[in-house]
Amino acid sequence: MWSILKREVKNYMKKPLFWFGIAIGIFMILQNVSSYLNIHYLTEGEIIVNDDSEMYQDRDIFNGYVPTEKGLQRKMWEEQIQEVLISEFKMDNLGAQSVIDEMKEMDVITACAHLEGYGFYDAYYEYKNMAYHKGSHEEINAYIVEKLEDRTFSYYFSRKFADFAGLFMGFFATVLLSILFIQDMRRTTYELLHTKPVSAGKYLSGKVGGGFVVCLIILVVLNLIFFGICFVSTRSSGFKVCLMDFFLATCFYILPNILMIVSIYSLISLLFKSPLPAVPLLFLYIVYSNMGSRNTEGIYGYYGRPLAIMVRFPGSFFDTAPPPMVLLNQSFLIIASICIIFLSMWIWKRRRVY
Repeated sequence: MWSILKREVKNYMKKPLFWFGIAIGIFMILQNVSSYLNIHYLTEGEIIVNDDSEMYQDRDIFNGYVPTEKGLQRKMWEEQIQEVLISEFKMDNLGAQSVIDEMKEMDVITACAHLEGYGFYDAYYEYKNMAYHKGSHEEINAYIVEKLEDRTFSYYFSRKFADFAGLFMGFFATVLLSILFIQDMRRTTYELLHTKPVSAGKYLSGKVGGGFVVCLIILVVLNLIFFGICFVSTRSSGFKVCLMDFFLATCFYILPNILMIVSIYSLISLLFKSPLPAVPLLFLYIVYSNMGSRNTEGIYGYYGRPLAIMVRFPGSFFDTAPPPMVLLNQSFLIIASICIIFLSMWIWKRRRVY
């Protein structure tokens, strides 16, 4: 087992694709998380760069937006609804005000359904659009202080890192591991392996372990690099940065996904005597894992999917939260991966030549 594992790791580390992929990963992840490295306490008179975002998903603390208090959000929303009813639905002031009055005792979801009766179908989007507003220096600094009172800066940053590192590793592992079994599945090699006194457990543990360790090495490199970048970038702000936050986010939100990918490669390779059919299957699996869905209230967003091999954190920086039941899902992924590996061992034994 160990000799097979070490051989696979050495073979991969000799390949240019391994190092080129790490470089691409650093570049891709940095492009997506660099904005969060600009978060800092504002000094008096400091001008906030890029503080004119009109898109809800782009409104975050790094460009000067802070969460709106619920009561104020509802008030701003009703004012916006009234304005739209007048400008786009051609209602007069009295008619628009009567619609707002009808909504006063309704919760937001019920009020949105009520507005659909008037042909207004974007009401919930308008409400979400009011969730953040341009903050003053005092509001921004107070918000940062509040969020960092009990948490380190790296607690939040590591989740954003895990979001984009997990996305990158899903695709890169699919490409990188496609050659893990390809040499062994050639007819002459495959038959020769089955005549050797190596057990199914040792062979597959070595191959799967080798593929997993290769991905683990990549993740360790990415963790150390982005911890260093985060530490240097936030040092002047006095934010606390902890390497363990990065490692924990990686262990919880990325490693079970990688284990699932490599176990699928083992099963498909032995079923079809080629790992290549697993490539399109895994790309479809990634698409499935990354798709949005609707919650119990019918609101579209990213809530995670059963046995998904992707964990996303689409919220604003200080409000990032994993999808519901994500740790349970990650546990199921580990269990499912182990079952797939045992199934692969059974297939290997069935085809063994004595």
